[in-house]
Amino acid sequence: MLQRKILTAEQALQKLRHFCGYQERCHQDVKEKLFQLGVKRSEHDRIIATLIEETYLNEERFAMAFARGKFRMNEWGRVKIKAELKKKKISDYCIRKAMNQIDEKEYRQLLKKLAEKKYASLKNDQYLVRKKKTMDYLLQKGFESPLISEALKF
Repeated sequence: MLQRKILTAEQALQKLRHFCGYQERCHQDVKEKLFQLGVKRSEHDRIIATLIEETYLNEERFAMAFARGKFRMNEWGRVKIKAELKKKKISDYCIRKAMNQIDEKEYRQLLKKLAEKKYASLKNDQYLVRKKKTMDYLLQKGFESPLISEALKF
């Protein structure tokens, strides 16, 4: 059986500084990384506290970057973004702050664009089937039902 190399707290801290410096991370990601690195559980809180003090780790900054990225790059809706942030154990305060930065006009434009694109791609289906498949697609992307209904009025 392979013996896992156990890192000292200082070695782990160096690795985690690089890990957090590369891209925004949440506390949950860092905790998982600490387990992967084989760091003693008794050292976890101290290491996380150090990363916060040195501003390598900031949940609010993470939530905002995550929401921006998923909205712009993956074209996700608010429902899906919120659900993913909750999975990562982000506080409601940080989630609200992240959601508030998504511009409402931009959000509705994206929804309309996705709706039209999906609907157009289903030209071989009947009208109601096209509408239903488009609605299902947009729900899966994380958009809210009332907004989807509004966007599908064409």
